[in-house]
Amino acid sequence: MLPAPATRQLLPKALRYVMEVAKIGSIQGASKELSISASAIDRQVLLLEADLGVPLFERQPTGMRLTAAGEMIVVLAKRWRSDIDRMGLEIKHLQGIDQGRLKLAAMDSHVNGFLPAFAARLTQQYSKIQLEIEIMSTDQAAAALIGGELDIAVAFNLKPQRDIHLVWSAGLPLGCIVAPGHPLAGQTQVRLKEVAAYPMAMQGRSLTIRRYLETRHAWLFSEGGPTLVTNSLQLVKKLVQTGNHVSITSELDAAPEILAGDLLFIPIRDSDAKPQSVDVAISARRPLPHIARIAADLLAEEVAACLEKVRSRKG
Repeated sequence: MLPAPATRQLLPKALRYVMEVAKIGSIQGASKELSISASAIDRQVLLLEADLGVPLFERQPTGMRLTAAGEMIVVLAKRWRSDIDRMGLEIKHLQGIDQGRLKLAAMDSHVNGFLPAFAARLTQQYSKIQLEIEIMSTDQAAAALIGGELDIAVAFNLKPQRDIHLVWSAGLPLGCIVAPGHPLAGQTQVRLKEVAAYPMAMQGRSLTIRRYLETRHAWLFSEGGPTLVTNSLQLVKKLVQTGNHVSITSELDAAPEILAGDLLFIPIRDSDAKPQSVDVAISARRPLPHIARIAADLLAEEVAACLEKVRSRKG
């Protein structure tokens, strides 16, 4: 666990205690984690409840459970803590020191793609930065950005909204991935009907590409649809590499395999096959710290460079 910044002391201790009790589910557990007496934690929680005039927890035999008011307080406390952390980063920047903590959300398919190069580059240029990377779905990343739990997210098909600012975005044509020896491998474009004629490995609904396809091409999932469905993109790609399956995805999802020559990406030429997008985003609710702005730009550069390499390899 990364050490908490000194500026965290600016967050009222009652809120720190409420957040810890909510996370662990008991006052005794929070006491051990914080090295604070259980009675002191309980007293602060009770005082805060008295000031607000509402209970923040349901006190049950099995532990403490947040009420609706408690959930709201925890969300607000997390935002406050995030703002305090950002203030600390800005103060460090005024002192000429690029250091601090950054929290980034990325997709599972980025893990063996551009993400290692980005992390290495950030560490080389800013060795004092502590980077925390969480693998999330697009929906989870959007919610975490809005909730103030993230500094940056790189995700597929992020929907523009008031609370999320897109730093960078690129279109991702829909395509089919196949093994080099597959019957479709010689084609420069392919129709969805042609793809569907072969056994398909399809992503589960937790992945945005699946919902994207269901919305626009529901017939793919009717009778005689995918022969295999999984929430693991890595498994999808491994199955396609055997030559027994095909799959519909983006060139960024399969970037490492395309660059290695293990898979080929064939664009879908159907007129209604609209492109997806890959987006680098930040919260629009608060100013981004100096180092986070730098990191967001570096991240966009790495994604763009990865796409350029893949498209050059295809050509």
